[in-house]
Amino acid sequence: MASSTEPTETSGGHSGRLASRLRRERVSSYWFAGAGYFAIALFGLIVLTLVYQSLPLLSEFSIVQMLTSSQWDPAQQEFGFLPAIVGTIYVTILSMAMGTPIAILAAIYIAEFAEGRTKTLVSSFIDVLAAIPSVIFGLVALIVVVPFVGDYLAPAVGSSATGLGIFTVSLVMAIVVTPFMISLSVESLESLPDELRESSLGVGATQWETIRSVLLRAAGPGIFSAVLLGFGRVFGATIVPAMLIGGQTQIPDSLFATGQTLPTLIVNDFGELMSLPLTQSALIFVGLTLVIVVWLFNFSAMYVRKRLKRRWQY
Repeated sequence: MASSTEPTETSGGHSGRLASRLRRERVSSYWFAGAGYFAIALFGLIVLTLVYQSLPLLSEFSIVQMLTSSQWDPAQQEFGFLPAIVGTIYVTILSMAMGTPIAILAAIYIAEFAEGRTKTLVSSFIDVLAAIPSVIFGLVALIVVVPFVGDYLAPAVGSSATGLGIFTVSLVMAIVVTPFMISLSVESLESLPDELRESSLGVGATQWETIRSVLLRAAGPGIFSAVLLGFGRVFGATIVPAMLIGGQTQIPDSLFATGQTLPTLIVNDFGELMSLPLTQSALIFVGLTLVIVVWLFNFSAMYVRKRLKRRWQY
């Protein structure tokens, strides 16, 4: 009797454990799906709140009128966002133009040329730079970069400036985002299989030809993602531009002129002007504009990244 019931009990215990594991996996999948839907719902709630709070302004002024007007005077109910838009575009393009080549070259050096203690030392310093709060960069820039730009660099090119302005912000933001782009680009290059390098070197290519024609193409989507992260950080940067751009709502007539960006427009006017309903609505509309631009950019970048992966796959 004992020998006839034992297999049945063992089989029943195994079925029970299997059912329990399947039940836990099913519950886990519900939690994961719930977390994903929560993120979508949170994004939708933020957008709806911004749209609702922007309605008083949108009922008084047209979007085209606000985006193309250069007059920003909340006391006179003039809400022209063009100076802040131009300032944001200047700072973003100039920062990325200065930071991206340095980030890619530094990543190539660390991933393909540096060895031993040198590689460890350089990588650790880059990680430390990436971890420093951006407000520290702003403080150091006020002491070092602003006087240098105002006293030496701007006069050298025939411009008079105090040192605060578009160029100073762009230079500092390039320094802020470059460590992030370097770290991510190094990870992309080091994740490539050694067979790629060996195959290219084996057919007679030099190390530089291998890097340029094989490795950069294979790691292209990862490097592209690193540049996108840098772009997003510069576009939405607040504290460094607020400290260094000068806070003048005007269209800059030179790279050394003072100006304004969309995030600093919110920061500078948020406190004292939020008691005015129309001004509050205008600042919230600026936030809505930032969210829409970043979302559109990320959506476009996702599409481009997928195309690059298909085209440059190895």
